[in-house]
Amino acid sequence: MARRTKEEAAATRDSILDAAEKLFVEQGVSRTTLQHIATEAGVTRGAIYWHFDDKGALFNAMMERVTLPFECALSRLGKVDPATVLDDVRNFFVEIFRVTETNPQARRVLEIASLKVEFVSEMDAVRVRRRQSKGDLTAQVVERLKLAQAGGQIKPDVDPQMLALGLWSLMDGLIRNWMFEPTAFSLVDLGDKMMATMMDGIRAR
Repeated sequence: MARRTKEEAAATRDSILDAAEKLFVEQGVSRTTLQHIATEAGVTRGAIYWHFDDKGALFNAMMERVTLPFECALSRLGKVDPATVLDDVRNFFVEIFRVTETNPQARRVLEIASLKVEFVSEMDAVRVRRRQSKGDLTAQVVERLKLAQAGGQIKPDVDPQMLALGLWSLMDGLIRNWMFEPTAFSLVDLGDKMMATMMDGIRAR
């Protein structure tokens, strides 16, 4: 009986998070109340408060159960290989585009975190997580760009740190534009071409 109760509680928690995710995408975080979420999930507000202290805690739990596209790409990034380092950087960003385009839940949560939330105090965890992800991503890219530069694969006047930030900005901007109109272009195809152009522009001749 205790196990069943524990499983039922977990199922209720998941249904609340599913409902929140759906409503946050449809109407934004600030316009979604706990009552809206309770109604969508088919539970009482008391059930929500049993699992979460407030909307901020619920939002953070929703974020924590999903691996965002750039976090997924980081987890799949292999060891640094001097022979393929520039292609590795390109493929790393293409993997971010692929996860964004093909993983519905990752895309929804990324859309919420990017477009549907105001960074007020109760949602500050989003800002912190984004800053951490950006720092981890750019550090990995800078390491590979420095290795490529030391090996004579890219131009000596390229600033790896500046380029890494530029690549992040290109990725972030392209994903945001795609989210506004996902049928306008293939994120993977266009993202791959743009990254290839960037890599070709810095290669040593």
